[in-house]
Amino acid sequence: MEAPALLRDQDVPTTRSLRERGSRRLEIRWGRYLLIAVALAFVAAFLLMPLLVVFTQAFAKGAGAYLAAVSDPTAWAAIKLTLMVAAIAVPMNLVFGVVAAWTITKFQFRGKSALITLIDLPFAVSPVIAGLTFILLFGARGWFGAYLQAHDIRVVFAVPGIVLATIFVTFPFVARELIPVMQAQGKDDEETALSLGANGWQVFWHVTLPNIRWGLLYGVLLCNARAMGEFGAVSVVSGHIRGLTNTMPLHVEILYNEYNYAAAFAVASLLALLALLTLAGKSLMEWRQPELKHGTRRKGARTEK
Repeated sequence: MEAPALLRDQDVPTTRSLRERGSRRLEIRWGRYLLIAVALAFVAAFLLMPLLVVFTQAFAKGAGAYLAAVSDPTAWAAIKLTLMVAAIAVPMNLVFGVVAAWTITKFQFRGKSALITLIDLPFAVSPVIAGLTFILLFGARGWFGAYLQAHDIRVVFAVPGIVLATIFVTFPFVARELIPVMQAQGKDDEETALSLGANGWQVFWHVTLPNIRWGLLYGVLLCNARAMGEFGAVSVVSGHIRGLTNTMPLHVEILYNEYNYAAAFAVASLLALLALLTLAGKSLMEWRQPELKHGTRRKGARTEK
């Protein structure tokens, strides 16, 4: 009679512990569902709904009004200027990013930490402050203003100033994507190629560049997205000359301030479409190269192959 009683006494805490575990799992499951619901609600309210409003308002007066807004000469001038500035700034930042990442990851020198800090400077400085800096340097009363006026060279309130401001706010993107990738890869491949008789250019084109190509494309995509959407620094140095120095974000602002909402949202929809294409390209890069999601490539994974 004592054995069954003992078994019953052991079954009670076992059953109780199972119930507690089940209730904890249920709580964790409901907590997970709640967090997912909050995240989805946030994304829908602050990301999807604004996009939906932009495209809805863009076509609020019909396709004819939309086409008229985007085919307006000033709108076309803003679109062409935006693409031209991006076409200049992105390749220059591509070259700078590769050189900076190569220098930081392959060599040891004094001031290396200072160089890394300077690369991150545009992330810390407000774009408006950056634009004011170019005004103080190249404006009529700036440090180089007298020399530029004497030689009839215009920088601020002209295309060169817009290009300089865009380069400043976008130059960290490529370098910041390449530095962790090249640090994780190390120097073994390059040193092996050099020991086999390859010169510097051959090492770069046939060894380094194939290893960093996905990180490079990823950085270029981010740099291009910021270049086309930059507002603060460009607004300061452009002068808001319609048809000459207005990029697409500035043109949207002018149209909105003039209560021309349909045209403003029409041009804004083009910017949103470019942003969505950039996001699609970014997702494609991450799908093709999963380590881009983490920003670095694990060296151990490469050595195991």
